[in-house]
Amino acid sequence: FLRDMPDPLYAKRSVWLPFMENTLLCDDATIVVGHSSGAVAALRYAETHRVRGIILVSAYLSDLGDDLEAASGYFDGPWKWESICSNAEWIMQFASRDDHLVPFSEQMKVAEELKRFAEVDVRLFDDRNHFMQFQFPELVNAIRQRVKVAK
Repeated sequence: FLRDMPDPLYAKRSVWLPFMENTLLCDDATIVVGHSSGAVAALRYAETHRVRGIILVSAYLSDLGDDLEAASGYFDGPWKWESICSNAEWIMQFASRDDHLVPFSEQMKVAEELKRFAEVDVRLFDDRNHFMQFQFPELVNAIRQRVKVAK
């Protein structure tokens, strides 16, 4: 089921990760789709929780020099890339070269770190910016494919 994330402006780790566990009930049957701050939350969640799959959209691994990002709590400690990969059956990442909020190089750093420990399905675009479109058929099709394959 879908629910709005609490605290959408500040996206605090201390709020979002417990919400994912206790309200959304993310577990080993869950495909976690995270966009931007949600992608960062999905990665941090998978450091300590098993999930079926992770789909990252405009993912990043640093605070990007932004005060709100720095205060979010996601960047206070080292990343546990190996744990993320071992806690997810599969990982997919969508990145766009023209993203005006998350540099493409930062998105590719996420892919590089993950690929050290797992196969990652990285899907690159030239013209999706920060993926704020109302329709994202590639994402929908990717979920359908993964659900179908698993049955």
